[in-house]
Amino acid sequence: MRQSISLTGQFAAVDEMLTGRENLVMIARLRHLHDLHQVAEDMLKRFGLTDAANRRVSTYSGGMRRRLDLAMSLVGKPRLIFLDEPTNGLDPEARIEVWKIVKELAEGGTTVFLTTQYLEEAEQLADRIAILHEGRIIACGTLEELKKLFPPAKVEYIEKQPTLEEIFLAIVGKKEEK
Repeated sequence: MRQSISLTGQFAAVDEMLTGRENLVMIARLRHLHDLHQVAEDMLKRFGLTDAANRRVSTYSGGMRRRLDLAMSLVGKPRLIFLDEPTNGLDPEARIEVWKIVKELAEGGTTVFLTTQYLEEAEQLADRIAILHEGRIIACGTLEELKKLFPPAKVEYIEKQPTLEEIFLAIVGKKEEK
């Protein structure tokens, strides 16, 4: 039963003295998998870490460590995975990649328990949402069910502020192409 459960904590739990490849091989060995090196290669490729596979993890960026940590938690294809703040500290590109992986896991039949403070992330990834306040669940349901708990939105008109791109174009004297 334990082999069907995995966890990725809020902070990357990787051995910084080992290489990315060695970390993955170690987890595959602990999960009693066969063909340890192929498992590691598949995960390195899936998470875009092939070029850094033979470098010590201590040389990895924060995003690379996070991706390696997530890869390690998926070794052995667990049926249930707990992801605690999986995109915390990631750049926008890496965040989108993690979202893609979470969606693939769910579509493939893996049950994913996701904790996040990013409400947009919950909206994008969750089938069901539980809202916690002071350690207690105060609301639970689908996004649509939760939206029904609040009065309908009212329409307000606001002045649109220029984007940074519009400011830049105005400063350099170029007109925005439409």
